[in-house]
Amino acid sequence: MGNRLSKIATRTGDAGMTGLGDGSRVEKDHLRICAMGDVDELNSEIGVLMTESIPESLAEELKALFLQVQHDLFDLGGELCIPNYTLLKPGHVAQLDIWLEKYNATLPPLTEFILPGGTRAAAQAHVCRTVCRRAERSIVRLGWEEPLYDSLRQYVNRLSDLLFVLARVLNRAAGGQDVLWRYEKKETK
Repeated sequence: MGNRLSKIATRTGDAGMTGLGDGSRVEKDHLRICAMGDVDELNSEIGVLMTESIPESLAEELKALFLQVQHDLFDLGGELCIPNYTLLKPGHVAQLDIWLEKYNATLPPLTEFILPGGTRAAAQAHVCRTVCRRAERSIVRLGWEEPLYDSLRQYVNRLSDLLFVLARVLNRAAGGQDVLWRYEKKETK
């Protein structure tokens, strides 16, 4: 890896084109670049989540989980950067399923929709969830145009579910609860 990142401002993108990992060049608003950007934004939002106050009972295990997810997202971005290359394996998706089952088992069943909120950490987990859904839409859109490995879509789909569950876990661990949506039937004239 040596010095490959030693020069940051290359000026090669000044005309609106950028390079992919295979050496090809595409427009900076190409579907592949948009998907990579959404995944990068998600990774950054998870970094913000890791700086939030997480209840001590969960801090160590959740920060380790989030760090693993950040590494996985970096690999996912790498896979997007190099067409026809695979880094994310079915085992990555399976790990999300394991975490999803573990943390969801600690929660009461939902009887209403919930609103994003509660603690700052839970609210940030919801921000991560919504950015993850956008990344998923970008990946799905790219997949209609170019072949992609299934694990890309599966990973972000499962990750958004996990982030929803972890937002609930974070609220409960802090002594709070879900913020329930109140449905009020409105009279029509």
